[in-house]
Amino acid sequence: MARQAALKEGRRQGQVDAFKRDLILKAARRVFAREGLDGASLRAIAREAGYSPAALYFHYAGKEEIYGTLLSQSLAGLSEAVDAGRDGQSGAALAFFDYYDGNPRELEMGFYLFGGLRRAGLTKELDADLNKLLRGVLAIIEREMTDGGMPRKEAEHTTAALFAHCVGLLILKHTGRMGMFGLGARAQFLRYLDLLDF
Repeated sequence: MARQAALKEGRRQGQVDAFKRDLILKAARRVFAREGLDGASLRAIAREAGYSPAALYFHYAGKEEIYGTLLSQSLAGLSEAVDAGRDGQSGAALAFFDYYDGNPRELEMGFYLFGGLRRAGLTKELDADLNKLLRGVLAIIEREMTDGGMPRKEAEHTTAALFAHCVGLLILKHTGRMGMFGLGARAQFLRYLDLLDF
């Protein structure tokens, strides 16, 4: 009986911890969007979440770990969307574009753009882990190319170019710069995919 009570209490505590972590992540997302990675502080995140800064340390080692968790969640959503978009042609690439087009805050977070356009990152280890996750998403697009008959090395180079083109178009769109061309970013991306002919 005591063992069952302990298991039940353990499950309840796990649910409470998950709820608290979720509150912290939602608050952190708002703070990062307002203040950027560099400008955000653990104190500001704690205040936004309704906790003391010390209480946050029960769940996260620091703001970098919180940002990394948010970015990992974002990349998991991106991966799911890209994998679902595979159609043997260029569906995965278009799903990549559409995900970030529909979720510009995810694009900002993924490229640390909350603080402006400059080289930024987290700890070396966390940055490497997150880059590995992003590379895994891009590998889905690469596989779609090789499955269609493109040589592996060419698919690797084409994926890098496609990634750069996609991000560039999205930044132009979400900063209002695409308007000077009188063209739609998605239409331009579709045109680019046609030019690649895969």
